Amino acid sequence: MKDFSVLIVEDDFRVADVNRQYIEAVEGFRVSGTARSGREALDFLARPDTLPDLALLDLYIPDVQGLELFRTIRNLYPDIDLIAVTAANEAGTVRGLLRGGIFDIIIKPFDADRFAKTLERYRAFREQTDGATSFSQEEIDRLTGFRGLSPSVPAGGDHLPKGIDPITLGEILGFFEESGTEGITAAELSREIGTSRSTARRYLEYLVSAGKIRTHLIYGTVGRPERRYSPL
Repeated sequence: MKDFSVLIVEDDFRVADVNRQYIEAVEGFRVSGTARSGREALDFLARPDTLPDLALLDLYIPDVQGLELFRTIRNLYPDIDLIAVTAANEAGTVRGLLRGGIFDIIIKPFDADRFAKTLERYRAFREQTDGATSFSQEEIDRLTGFRGLSPSVPAGGDHLPKGIDPITLGEILGFFEESGTEGITAAELSREIGTSRSTARRYLEYLVSAGKIRTHLIYGTVGRPERRYSPL
C-alpha cells in the first residue's frame, strides 16, 4: 500500500504535534514536514525533494491573510491535495475553499475519529483515481458524493475501480450480511476470506467510500489504534 506524505502548516507547535500524532495513527500516512508560517511552507515546497501528497493547512497563519496561502499553493502546486484544519468557519471562507478545490475542511476543535475519517476518505479517493484513464458517470457520482444518483456498488465489474474484483467484493458483502458481525478489522477479514491484510483493507475502504459500511477507531493497550469496520 502506498504511503501518503503530509505537510503540516500550523503556527501553534502544540496543535502541530497533535496533528502529527493523529496522522501517524492512521496506517499509510507519514508526516514529511511541518511549517509554522506561510513563508516556511512555500520554502519547504520549493525544495528539490519530492512534493508531499497532501497539505494540512491552517488559515490563521501570522504572515498571510485568509485564503492567500491556500490560493498560492493551489496555483503553484496543483498536484498537492489540500485539507483545511482551521477555526475559520465563516461562510465566505468556506465557500472560497470549496470553490478553490479543497478536499475537506476540518473545523477546530476536532477529535481523532473525525480526523482519521478524512484521511481514510482521502486514501480511498486516491486508490480509486490514481492510474485511471477515464471515469464512468457512476464512478464520478461516488467520488463527488452523489451516491443517491447511481448505484453505490455496481453489480458487475465494468465500473468498479482498479483493484476491486466483483467476485471478491460480493464475498465480502455477503460476509457482512450473513455473519451478523458487529465489526471486524482488516486483519480479521483477511483470515476469513483468505486474502492478504492489504487486500482486505482495500476492499473495506472501498465499501466505506461507497456508503455500504462504516468505520471507527479502536484503541488497544499498546501500539497504534486499529480501524474496525461495521455494517450500517
